[in-house]
Amino acid sequence: MSNEFPISASISLGFLCILCASFGVLVEGRILGLKSNSDLDDSLVYLWPLPSQLSHGNTTISVDPHLSLEVGGKGGDSSIVREAFQRYRDIIFKHSSRGNAVYDITNIKIIVESDNETLHLGVDESYSLYVAKQDGLSILGDATIEANTVYGALRGLETFSQLCSFDYGTKSVEVHKAPWSIQDEPRFVFRGLLLDTSRHYLPISVIKQVIESMSYVKLNVLHWHIIDEESFPLEIPSYPNLWKGAYSKWERYTVEDALEIVEFAKMRGINVMAEIDVPGHGASWGAGYPDLWPSPTCQEPLDVSKNFTFEVISSILTDMRNIFPFELFHLGGDEVNTDCWSSTPHVKQWLQMHNMTGKDAYQYFVLRAQAIAVTKNLTPVNWEETFNTFQENLHPQTVVHNWLGPGVCPRAVEKGFRCIYSNQGVWYLDHLDIPWEGFYNSEPLEGIDDASAQKLVLGGEVCMWGETADASDVQQTIWPRAAAAAERLWSRREVTPTENIRVTVLPRLLYFRCLLNRREIPAAPVKNELARRPPAHFGSCYEQ
Repeated sequence: MSNEFPISASISLGFLCILCASFGVLVEGRILGLKSNSDLDDSLVYLWPLPSQLSHGNTTISVDPHLSLEVGGKGGDSSIVREAFQRYRDIIFKHSSRGNAVYDITNIKIIVESDNETLHLGVDESYSLYVAKQDGLSILGDATIEANTVYGALRGLETFSQLCSFDYGTKSVEVHKAPWSIQDEPRFVFRGLLLDTSRHYLPISVIKQVIESMSYVKLNVLHWHIIDEESFPLEIPSYPNLWKGAYSKWERYTVEDALEIVEFAKMRGINVMAEIDVPGHGASWGAGYPDLWPSPTCQEPLDVSKNFTFEVISSILTDMRNIFPFELFHLGGDEVNTDCWSSTPHVKQWLQMHNMTGKDAYQYFVLRAQAIAVTKNLTPVNWEETFNTFQENLHPQTVVHNWLGPGVCPRAVEKGFRCIYSNQGVWYLDHLDIPWEGFYNSEPLEGIDDASAQKLVLGGEVCMWGETADASDVQQTIWPRAAAAAERLWSRREVTPTENIRVTVLPRLLYFRCLLNRREIPAAPVKNELARRPPAHFGSCYEQ
């Protein structure tokens, strides 16, 4: 993508001014924030997440309800771009416009340099966006997105859609503070959301709605925790009885369902990282194949003593590799209690024969599963217990997934491992007592000062565990707190406020929560003492 985007000295000065405003300042004796009567504080930038660099003016321009698409570059004519344009047109023009004869913006030009649509870890998501009313006698306006890949173009379209707002007085879509010049790229390559469909089954339509809403905050990985001890809802062609572990015959996902979800996500620039959590959390596997249990009364961890266990794992990974093209694959490895092995006669005998303790067998199981994954060109991701217990023997490609608390990623990257940050104290969405500030103030690079070590932190992930969430409340539990983490993962620290965030960030998050509601995402009020509660009283969405 060309970086030769002309930005005049005056626009650069405007950029500096808006950054100052974003950090919060005193104007005429008052601290900037949401004004009374739900008016927006004009000094703040109501884009979420904040772009890397931006400048703007003070002009309001109108957008043609018949906005057309012009494409350029090798990848501009991609179906991913064209379908996204149609989606965002529907979002931007929800209301009927009055039908003015002349509009300032009549088309948007999207230029994509590459026609490679491979969606992989670290794919280029950068973009430039320019929105302005053309000077001179021409009545044609100009909005341009330039990107190296279609996925950068998607991020640019999201930002453009947030610049557009419907004016109820003029009954037209307008862009305020034009002209806009934005250059943007993500801070981290992995920006994830875990969705648990084992503790409660989620219909495909709900999963798609979650994916759609993820694209609004530029998250790019759905960590699909499909299977756990409670249920095994996914069809595995190699071992068709495994999904007998589903809650019921209606609460299942076919191979075609999973492929549909992966394709839906790809069209929005989102990878799907699947997980099978082994050797613990595997009790549901035995509903279809009881030999996977150490015994009928001792159902997990999975039986380490049988080759059959690893044959099943290998076949599952083969089948899943055909569904999930993302190179990262989560193998779990957390909360493994080996007492079951030690108390089951045939497993105990196997341990003695191989001169292993339960801890040794835990390591053996994890490393054997990792080796199977690597042979299928999958990069193993494991929960931090594996690193905490036998870090020196983990496969060197292992991505360590933090969850228990702080300090894990610094130790992992010191040993040369890559790391994903999900500290449960701040980024677990099922912890309803963690306020939005906890999500926003967390820092994946905390305790890591060396620049080369920082590069080993892939990013982070907020986790929506499903014990108390199903189709009735999952979106209210995810949003808007996940958006707070999303800005931390996308936006550079230099452009995000770190102090006085109830003045500099809260008004923007209130606005974004209402934007989600307007887009039919049932995000809960921002200032709830406990997440996902309904409003405590009447009032504006922008003050809840």
